[in-house]
Amino acid sequence: MLTLKFIQENRAEVIEKLKVKNFDASAIVDQILQKDEERKQTQQNQDNILSQINSISKEIGILFKSGKADEANAAKEQTTHLKEEVKELSQNLALIETDLQKLLVQIPNIPHASVPPGKGEEDNVEIKSGGTIPELHENAKPHWELTKDFDIIDFELGVKITGAGFPVYKGKGARLQRALINFFLDENIKAGFSEIMPPLVVNEASGFGTGQLPDKEGQMYHVGVDNLYLIPTAEVPVTNIYRDVILQAKDFPVKNTAYSACFRREAGSYGKDVRGLNRLHQFDKVEIVALEHPEKSYAMLDKMVAHVETLIQKLGLPYRILRLCGGDISFTSALTYDFEVFSAAQDKWLEVSSVSNFESYQANRLKLRFKEDGQKKTQLAHTLNGSALALPRIVAAILENYQTPDGIKIPDVLVDYCGFDYIK
Repeated sequence: MLTLKFIQENRAEVIEKLKVKNFDASAIVDQILQKDEERKQTQQNQDNILSQINSISKEIGILFKSGKADEANAAKEQTTHLKEEVKELSQNLALIETDLQKLLVQIPNIPHASVPPGKGEEDNVEIKSGGTIPELHENAKPHWELTKDFDIIDFELGVKITGAGFPVYKGKGARLQRALINFFLDENIKAGFSEIMPPLVVNEASGFGTGQLPDKEGQMYHVGVDNLYLIPTAEVPVTNIYRDVILQAKDFPVKNTAYSACFRREAGSYGKDVRGLNRLHQFDKVEIVALEHPEKSYAMLDKMVAHVETLIQKLGLPYRILRLCGGDISFTSALTYDFEVFSAAQDKWLEVSSVSNFESYQANRLKLRFKEDGQKKTQLAHTLNGSALALPRIVAAILENYQTPDGIKIPDVLVDYCGFDYIK
């Protein structure tokens, strides 16, 4: 979240820049500033009374020593009343601070200057494309038919076991899935990311730290008895490793990668755009997460975008990179690039990765700070993350784009991981 100090010092800038995200911040910013004034006044009143209590307490000792017991007892009674006032002010102060926190988390992150204005995905800006869209044979099929023909992913069996959106991967489908996970992890490790194997459930503090709570709780599976949440992405547990941590500037960059199953309720999703692997409630994804010095975070973002691009290139898939507009960028992101691959049998682009810089927005929630060499003062770090990559739509694109009359060819880079070069 934005710091209170930043909002206080940049009221007009916050309101103006958030217009790019189609967010009118004027009313809530004023509520925040007003609530902060209330907090300051309450704190000052409390401090004044505490100072008064200290002064009276000193006088009580002097009065007793002087034999003025009645006056001393009257002063003690006065401090009792004052302490009740302090207790009441302390309770009010806690309520005010809670209200202030609730207001602060409602303000989105400030978008980077390069974020284009726009209402939705139709206003995103394509900045690069690559690869060649294949010409498929006459009887080419979408992946949900191919998976049935070759018995490699069973959507109906997933419905039987759990429900819609929980497919069962079988035989070479399962091996292809595992091959992609290992390929992505190996490539990320080669690029300097250290592997983490995180928990698949997190507590409320972790959900708050990366911005899923309270913004997206409706999209997360909640384990009510234990008040835990199934993770929507490995970003959540991996980034929370550094919650309440103070790093040294020399520690940067911190780079992690993790594979995890991901769980998303995807409430309200229906229709032809969610067929097959296009939108699932459980799916596999390999994530990259970076912590960086504020002066270097956008250079790191460029490196992460370039790295994800190489993964798609090595798979031989046609792709494009989009800079998300203000209306499509997430609540917590300052700048996001989406990667889409072209799925030939569906004749459509499928999103397979988002790579984002959150600047200090997550770090402020996480209390993730660092110190410059030789300095005592702490600063907020910058956090970044990206999918490298999300598997379902990558698998869909591979099955559709690599299909031939004889079967589905496996991309060359995956053959050693799979142990076969064709699904026949």
